[in-house]
Amino acid sequence: MKIGILSFAHHHAEAYIQSLKRLPGVDVMGIADQDQQRASHYAAIHDVPLYHNYEELLKAKPDGVIVTSENNHHRALVEAAASYKIHVLCEKPIATTLEDGKAMLETCQKAGVILMTAFPMRFSPPVMEVKNKLEAGEFGRVFCFNSTNLGELPKKYRGWFVDKKLAGGGAVMDHSVHMADIMRWYLQSEATEVYASANQIFYKNDVPADIETGGLISITFANGVFATIDCSWCRPVNWPTWGGLTFEMVTERGAVIVDAFKQNLNVFRKDLAQPVWSFWGSDSNYGMISEFVASIRQNRAPKVTGLDGYRAVEIALAAYQSIKTGQPVKLQV
Repeated sequence: MKIGILSFAHHHAEAYIQSLKRLPGVDVMGIADQDQQRASHYAAIHDVPLYHNYEELLKAKPDGVIVTSENNHHRALVEAAASYKIHVLCEKPIATTLEDGKAMLETCQKAGVILMTAFPMRFSPPVMEVKNKLEAGEFGRVFCFNSTNLGELPKKYRGWFVDKKLAGGGAVMDHSVHMADIMRWYLQSEATEVYASANQIFYKNDVPADIETGGLISITFANGVFATIDCSWCRPVNWPTWGGLTFEMVTERGAVIVDAFKQNLNVFRKDLAQPVWSFWGSDSNYGMISEFVASIRQNRAPKVTGLDGYRAVEIALAAYQSIKTGQPVKLQV
């Protein structure tokens, strides 16, 4: 099976290409990027072919592509792949507007191709185990969620993360969608109301005036569950990794506390400028990439769909509307 990478603008592309190389029977057939210097750099690092533009790669007929461009370019690349009948795994957030998200869903449906959203946290072992126990009825009814998806200022990886036109927003757009997706997945219920607040309490001098670095979102679901997401870019520059994802779920039979990145060793050494987290056990990115490849091979819908990505963005955009008006925002179920 041949898989191509459309853009290395997002640093997640590094982990995805490494996961692809671990999968038997999968050929990373090439990289294409509008930034030729960046494309050449990563093609050399990963020892894969370089294509001079996106169309050239798509004409080479890969079975699937991974879109890891700037957020506002997702629609164009997804629709281009669909026009060649190529399956797509698209980085989150799937789009920066509902209009783009709807168009992407419709285009891929008409073309008969898979559109999967890159939500690797669905494949975190503790996150999956909680889902299994929920489905088995071990926890009973869920009453509420309290969650965090905290991170560093991603500007250290790519400058476009703090460009509102390219990213679609700041911390709220970047870090709310993972937990919004997990909540929908667990509850099998849609959000009906969103209230949010945001500020620049973190890294204020390092971002433009229109980019929020701190965000707190409250969500009410159709089944009555109440949830919160702290999605702030608040980790210090010497944090061992980019951030993390945690949540506490209060249920009929007690509380469930999850740290999605708990499988790690804390390494402190005199010759290191900062501590390092050395991960062991299952790899969420590998699980997600494996699912994308399996869905293509088995000609079936992936476990995480384009619609899942759209619903998560819907919550993020409702949060921005609430931040602007200072009022809760109702969503259509």
